[in-house]
Amino acid sequence: MKLTHTPDSGHQWSPIGIFDSGYGGLTILDAIRQRLPQYDYLYLGDNARAPYGPRSFDVVYEFTRQAVRHLFEQGCQLVILGCNTASAKALRTIQQHDLPQWDAERRVLGVIRPTAEVIGELTVSRHVGIFATEGTIRSESYRLEIAKLWPDICVTGVACPFWVPLVEYNEADTPGADYFVKKRIDQLLAADPLIDAVILGCTHYPLLLPKIRRYMPAGIKIIPQGEYVAHSLADYLHRHTALSARCSQGGTTHYLTTENPSRFSEQAQIFLRQPVSVDHVNLE
Repeated sequence: MKLTHTPDSGHQWSPIGIFDSGYGGLTILDAIRQRLPQYDYLYLGDNARAPYGPRSFDVVYEFTRQAVRHLFEQGCQLVILGCNTASAKALRTIQQHDLPQWDAERRVLGVIRPTAEVIGELTVSRHVGIFATEGTIRSESYRLEIAKLWPDICVTGVACPFWVPLVEYNEADTPGADYFVKKRIDQLLAADPLIDAVILGCTHYPLLLPKIRRYMPAGIKIIPQGEYVAHSLADYLHRHTALSARCSQGGTTHYLTTENPSRFSEQAQIFLRQPVSVDHVNLE
């Protein structure tokens, strides 16, 4: 595939791509950069077509496929789906069907597997909760992935449809957010009072952590994905040295959005605590 965009960075640019339907993947990017600051990164947010949560499997697959292909065209050798819905609904098909046709040497990874791999070490009661979007919960991806690795763990999922808008409209710290956060925590613990660990299965949810901690009973572990995805990626690159060597290491990050760049820049500051410059892209 042809490299269509090379920033003026003085080195061959072959970044690690990170894709999300919106802004939540920025929490994954932030954690990965803290762990692996030496690599170049290209973030793509399909903000114009977000949210993905309520969309069908076919639509999420097609949108994700378009995004991954675009990131490959920009020179990415490795793409992380920093979106739970895309990981749940599109990752397997892209890995099995599209990658062999596009380039068998490139890789696409998701955010569900890394969390599933560690959850068995984080629960004593073997009862785990999942907060996620409606699409991720309906896919049962977490339950199925955890069952492969830890068949003794009981998984209970609750969809939190209002949590993403609370974050994206910068309402996460307001009193109004308390009602929606407490309601879902109460719902989850009523469904299974034995839960002692809860996975935040949406990349927006770490911004609600102060509220979640306020209403979550003491002794229940709250598990954001970022650090586990970053750890898993570092291990993956250590084990796949040829792929790692093809990823450029200039310490740069560039941003693309299908929406208004000014709006993206404003929202990105909520997630990254710093201003960013962003370019517009059309995936259709």
